[in-house]
Amino acid sequence: MLSRRPAAAHDLTAWAGRIGATATDTDETALQKRLAVVLCAGTIPLTALWSVIYLLVHVPLAAAVPAFYSVFTLVNTAFFAWTRNLALYRSTQLLLILILPWLVTIALGGFRQSSGVIIWAALCPVGSLLLHELRRTLLWIAGFVALLIVTALLQPHLVPGHLPDAFVTWFFVLNLGAVITIVFGLLHYFVSRRNFFQKRSEMLLLNILPREISEALKTQPRAIAAHYEGASILFADIVGFTPMAASMTPLRLVDLLNEVFQCFDTLVDTYDLEKIKTIGDCYMVAAGVPRPRADHAQALVNLALDMRAEIGSRMFGGRRLAFRIGIHSGPVVAGVIGRKKFAYDLWGETVNMASRMESHGESNVIQITRNTFDLVCDEFDCEAKGTIEVKGAGRVETWCVTGRKPAGTRGTSCTM
Repeated sequence: MLSRRPAAAHDLTAWAGRIGATATDTDETALQKRLAVVLCAGTIPLTALWSVIYLLVHVPLAAAVPAFYSVFTLVNTAFFAWTRNLALYRSTQLLLILILPWLVTIALGGFRQSSGVIIWAALCPVGSLLLHELRRTLLWIAGFVALLIVTALLQPHLVPGHLPDAFVTWFFVLNLGAVITIVFGLLHYFVSRRNFFQKRSEMLLLNILPREISEALKTQPRAIAAHYEGASILFADIVGFTPMAASMTPLRLVDLLNEVFQCFDTLVDTYDLEKIKTIGDCYMVAAGVPRPRADHAQALVNLALDMRAEIGSRMFGGRRLAFRIGIHSGPVVAGVIGRKKFAYDLWGETVNMASRMESHGESNVIQITRNTFDLVCDEFDCEAKGTIEVKGAGRVETWCVTGRKPAGTRGTSCTM
């Protein structure tokens, strides 16, 4: 029995979501349309039941009001499904929800004899809060309060209906219970959907920016910059990418790069590193930013070895690929600048040198500088490659990482 209720609620919201929907609806608009239909058309069984009950106790005028609401809402919902005009549907239905319970109150002789049926009019400002802007909601609240005041002023002049005391009491329970249940259900669904949208937005944001930077920007949007004395940067680039790209369709090329970078993303997460960006076929990763860590160079070399192993063990897009990988360690400045399309980026000579290590490297070789070699040589086997000419830096010593040292030999002196 318990499992049927959530399923029934899900079926109702799914049905409501199809009425008046368009392919161009934003998440916000789609949610408003769904809630509007659930609030208005979803209460028709209750209003129809109220109409029948009033007829059975011989108050036809009071019975006519919920009957009118039931018929009008059916027609109006069908019209909304055709026109998809949310503003018109929302305004007409909210007006009915506000006025009709008041008319029943007057017809039955006031607050007590109507069992507080005017409480149904409170669904008007609640619905407006979920479906409309706050300024309009304040107007609906003012309208609801005004009806309460008018009813209180008219109360001494109203003719009470001849309803049994037990009926008045139990109908008060039904009115109050039904309205509270509806309000709770609407708010629960609204909050759950908003939480879903918020979590999805958070995931998208965290795919663009590190969590620390994201939290700082949400607190106070501004330029963010920090200096890190110890960090390591890795660049990886596909060998022969330009001629390969010329022989492929754009879609196949994008699919290939997506497959490669998703593989790398998984490895980056394994070592808790920070993917900075992709530039064409180039993949950039940092260690030690924005979370400083003493083993930034070791973590990045481990990543490079795993990347090389993955590249050598599988095909991407039906092709065998080769990569150049370059790593350099040193101080960097990291942060976010600008007002639009935020991107976490790094600046400094360390970044430039890491890029040069990749561009001056060889196929399937992990090329590192002395700065990185000094940090990792006791844990990894490295082969000296001599010096190379680097623009702006002159002759630079380089090594290539060939693998991890056996556990028993780690921490031994480095071979220069």
